[in-house]
Amino acid sequence: MKEHNKVSESFEEMYKKHENNHENIPWARKDVNPLLQTYLENGEVHSGKALVIGCGLGDDAYALDNAGYDVVAIDVSQTALDVAQKRFADSNIFFDKQDIFHIPQKYHENFDFVFEALTIQSLPLEFREKMINAVVNTVAREGKLLVVAHQHNGNNDGPPWPLTHEEISLFKRDTMRELSFELIEETSHISQVKFRALYIKS
Repeated sequence: MKEHNKVSESFEEMYKKHENNHENIPWARKDVNPLLQTYLENGEVHSGKALVIGCGLGDDAYALDNAGYDVVAIDVSQTALDVAQKRFADSNIFFDKQDIFHIPQKYHENFDFVFEALTIQSLPLEFREKMINAVVNTVAREGKLLVVAHQHNGNNDGPPWPLTHEEISLFKRDTMRELSFELIEETSHISQVKFRALYIKS
């Protein structure tokens, strides 16, 4: 896992280098992911325990906190977590430095809602299936998982490495059932389409 550790260290280096100038961090929007926001506005009651994987500066976690969840937000970068904690000091979010590949047993099948956006695609391809398995393992029975990722467009030089249809289908397995699957047009330098997929664990 040496290469995985190098990738994790690179995230911390990026956040540390741009701690006071987040505009230079490509994925740091300082705003809730719009595909999470529209999900939260679907009219359902949102409650229970939620997990944000790769929370960055904390905006998605804050949106879930406001929606009514008890939120745990994890990231491999302590600098990112420190910034998020300061930004949302008035929230009840628990910011926790964790590596999804070494997630503690207390988080196994512990969350009623898990949000994974763009983190899987930030890791090299050799970690893809292991990352997907690790994410699925955090979802509680009858819990939901919302995944957002760019669609692979034929250019796989990365990073990031957008997901193919075959790769995102790896979330569907004996315990996970797909509730919805959407292709959303969104022009960017990465791809022109994003996946938004919602699953439930039986």
